[in-house]
Amino acid sequence: MGIGVSLFLIAVGAVLAFAVHVTSNGFDVNTVGVILLAVGIFGVILSMFFWSSWGGGGGGTNRETYVERDRTVV
Repeated sequence: MGIGVSLFLIAVGAVLAFAVHVTSNGFDVNTVGVILLAVGIFGVILSMFFWSSWGGGGGGTNRETYVERDRTVV
């Protein structure tokens, strides 16, 4: 799950948890919102934790450094 999906889940979860007021039997929209909010936050934390291995930040393992030696020919 990427950061974009995580932010979308956070936004939808926050709307369902804090802005929607519906009463029904057996299904609580606010609880679903809190669950989506928690999953989105977990996704953002997980994305930030693995950001460098995906090549998003500096220090990824997929970069190579080439050193060209200076040769003097006489």
